[in-house]
Amino acid sequence: MILPRGTHDILPKEAEKWHVIEDAFMKLCHTYQYGEIRTPIFEHTELFERGVGDTTDIVTKEMYTFADKAGRSITLRPEGTASVVRAYVEHKLFGQVNQPVKLYYKGPMFRYERPQGGRQRQFNQMGVEAIGSSDPAIDAEVISLAMNFFQTLGLQNIELVINSLGDKGSRQKHREALIAHFEPSIDEFCADCHERLYKNPLRILDCKKDHDHPLIQSAPSILDFLNEESTAYFEKVKAYLDVVGISYRVDPTLVRGLDYYNHTCFEIMSAEKEFGAQMTLCGGGRYHGLVEEFGGPETPGIGFGIGVERILIVLEKAGITLPAEPGLDCYLITAQPEAEAKAVELMARLRKQQIVAEKDYMGRKMKAQLKDANRKNARFTIIIGETEIDQKAYQLKDMATGEQVEVAEEKLAAELIRLLEGEEHNE
Repeated sequence: MILPRGTHDILPKEAEKWHVIEDAFMKLCHTYQYGEIRTPIFEHTELFERGVGDTTDIVTKEMYTFADKAGRSITLRPEGTASVVRAYVEHKLFGQVNQPVKLYYKGPMFRYERPQGGRQRQFNQMGVEAIGSSDPAIDAEVISLAMNFFQTLGLQNIELVINSLGDKGSRQKHREALIAHFEPSIDEFCADCHERLYKNPLRILDCKKDHDHPLIQSAPSILDFLNEESTAYFEKVKAYLDVVGISYRVDPTLVRGLDYYNHTCFEIMSAEKEFGAQMTLCGGGRYHGLVEEFGGPETPGIGFGIGVERILIVLEKAGITLPAEPGLDCYLITAQPEAEAKAVELMARLRKQQIVAEKDYMGRKMKAQLKDANRKNARFTIIIGETEIDQKAYQLKDMATGEQVEVAEEKLAAELIRLLEGEEHNE
């Protein structure tokens, strides 16, 4: 048996890197006062059709959709925002006193795409949503959180690209200009763009097949159609980014692949030379109208999504080694088979004190057990034999220095904790 195409196993050594990335993200979200939300992996298909947009590639080509045993159409979530907003409406979070409601999520998403580097059919995403405020300062906060996260991991060659999609009125005027621009030559574009022309011409700018077409490069800029209110909003967002010291590049052709975006949209890209081209690490933007689409009151929101697999690729290309999780504190070595029961007893006591302890389970001789302790980078070892058991005292050996101290059985855990905490202090 082999894995389904577009999926991958995360083995223990690799999982340690995931823990570091996820812990860094959760810690930063807590600093910014975002609380965790966990939504189902599958939802009613209509949620994504209405929330993501029925003209997007995600909905038309990439969703994993099936009928359950009751005949209901169910879809594995292809992104995080729609589910979070659905939960916001369903649980009436708009009624809470503290607004905006600031949430973060992490977990697997599913899209039927052609697998390639950093793009899998089951992929993992982390993201935030700030729902309930139309203040441009929250846009800057969300972007700042994402930029700080990448910097926390040690990534330096990253670029923030921003754009404004304007409000409904601005987008309508831009839509009309795009139709007039593309309509005479639409036969030069792919079949998908033919479909998009009248449904959502903005999506033509994001076409993967025709992205190099000259008409896309010369298409009318949304910035030329922003009304006074939309222009003022965008200027405030940029001003706040300037205040917090975040540099950015305005790209009028930047559009996000989901229909619910308006006003601020942004991407954060890696510019590592090894890629040859920039890789998008994070994408997000503001959405007005999505809460209402799901039956809630008129409520603005903004958020972003980050692909974990892509982060791992970029970290490797940048030569950044994530710190490993703490190793083995203590390895218990048995000198005779009769000492096994005492080893099991002592190990249970140590583990109750949060000491990372291990022993041999393969019936190895003492010499082989010592080799196993070295392989596992054990910080200390304890040899358990008949004499030690009779005297209720054990030699605690520092594997780095070779120094040994005799410790009474009832003080073993306390002495280990003292030594380990001393190491942390010295570091």
